[in-house]
Amino acid sequence: MFFMDNQQFRYNNFHNFLRKKFSGKVYKVSLDAGFSCPNREHGMPCTYCDEAGSGTGASKKGVSIREQMLLGMREYRKRYKAEKFIAYFQSYSNTNLPVWELKNIYDQALGFEDIVGLSIGTRPDCVDEEKIRLISNYCSDYYVWIEYGLQSANNETLKRINRGHTFEQLAQAVEMTKNKGINICLHVIIGLPGETYDDVMRTADEVAKLGIDGIKIHLLHIIKNTPLEKDYLSGKIKVLDQQTYVSMVCDFLEKIPKNILVQRLTGERRKDILTAPDWCLNKAVVIRSINDELIRRGSHQGIKYNF
Repeated sequence: MFFMDNQQFRYNNFHNFLRKKFSGKVYKVSLDAGFSCPNREHGMPCTYCDEAGSGTGASKKGVSIREQMLLGMREYRKRYKAEKFIAYFQSYSNTNLPVWELKNIYDQALGFEDIVGLSIGTRPDCVDEEKIRLISNYCSDYYVWIEYGLQSANNETLKRINRGHTFEQLAQAVEMTKNKGINICLHVIIGLPGETYDDVMRTADEVAKLGIDGIKIHLLHIIKNTPLEKDYLSGKIKVLDQQTYVSMVCDFLEKIPKNILVQRLTGERRKDILTAPDWCLNKAVVIRSINDELIRRGSHQGIKYNF
């Protein structure tokens, strides 16, 4: 089982892990470096993604990477009494530039006394051996993660949401990244259009076989001014209710190995850009409901892992 402050967690909680590893409170500072995405460059963004691409808009406002780090660290120290930090390149595809430019951008975020890690969010079709080698070079000084957007192991689903890559490409990127000192995290979305329960469980099974280190599980959000919003408003697609989502996340967790660090159990969006579902706005309640459901079942992460 997993424990944190005498509260029993039934999954491998990433925040708890970081606090133990670094003997203090560790928080990620989200950075917007002005990256783009190959899908957007070709005029075919993922159907659920808005113009911000999970970005803060800081880059467009002319806020430098170093300033974003300083502002983020100051805020987390004040709000959460944070002690150490991970520089997190979050918005869009943060390997979507030549290597020499990537190094310059990553280096701007590092070098502060209390930074212990580097995390880079990207797509499996935006990496190559040279870029992986660059990221690996940071591992001697920092706790390094690369986060790949998988979303689903079902290629039909990936095509339906315009991901622009296949599951096989994701698996190849994971293999390329392994044994380089880099920790690997995958993002998956539950509730994607056309996905059945069996599709979600197949994704869990495929994730379990990849030998990754972390997972972020997201709820499908319907965001304003996206192709998905048009389908939702016209009645072509529906969103999950909270009870169904909680149950499916628990089923997913039961299938993946205990050692995989769970970095996220549900995503979050600002109320002003969210069309549906409203219940996701109370993130703490959703997370607590997932853990409570695992307790109710007498279950935990990895209980049905069979590989």
